[in-house]
Amino acid sequence: MTEKEKMLAGQLYDPSDPELDQLRLKARKLARRYNLTDEDESEKQYEILKELLPNTREIPGLQAPVYFDYGCNTYFGKCSGANFNFTCLDVCPVHIGDNVMIGPNVTIATPMHPLLPEERNCRMREDGSMYNLEYAKPVTIENDCWLAANVVVCGGVTIGEGSVIGAGSVVTRNIPPHSLAAGNPCRVIREITEKDRME
Repeated sequence: MTEKEKMLAGQLYDPSDPELDQLRLKARKLARRYNLTDEDESEKQYEILKELLPNTREIPGLQAPVYFDYGCNTYFGKCSGANFNFTCLDVCPVHIGDNVMIGPNVTIATPMHPLLPEERNCRMREDGSMYNLEYAKPVTIENDCWLAANVVVCGGVTIGEGSVIGAGSVVTRNIPPHSLAAGNPCRVIREITEKDRME
């Protein structure tokens, strides 16, 4: 298996692999270019995002600045978008459904590091160069969710359809559909029901 294949499969892998280095460099250069555009340059923004997010179904509305590890491992559905400072560490696949609203300063972080220091610490190759091993877990945000400002979603989490995650929450475990959840760690407060209708 290549290091990229190990990475996408959630196995320990070497992030300093040359193929992965090049993919990250490409994503970061594209994100930097995107972050230097103005809101009235929609065609330019669209072309950059098409290259940054080549596997997504529909180009999302992203308010610059944005940050991606790879871009090619993130999949947006229809009519979804993110406010300022969206950070997506898409080492493993990140699936974002339709009609997902992502507030400012939201981070999706799929990378994980071993708990034992001897597995986590840097190692030396025969040529004297240093490396370490890490792994990742995918994230899924289902349709019709809203992640409020400053939410952090950790690897391995699925946020169920129609759920709302309160501002400042750290989501470390799955959230069932149609839930209002908040806190650190994020916990379900209650179900979202027809009683919440405002119209």
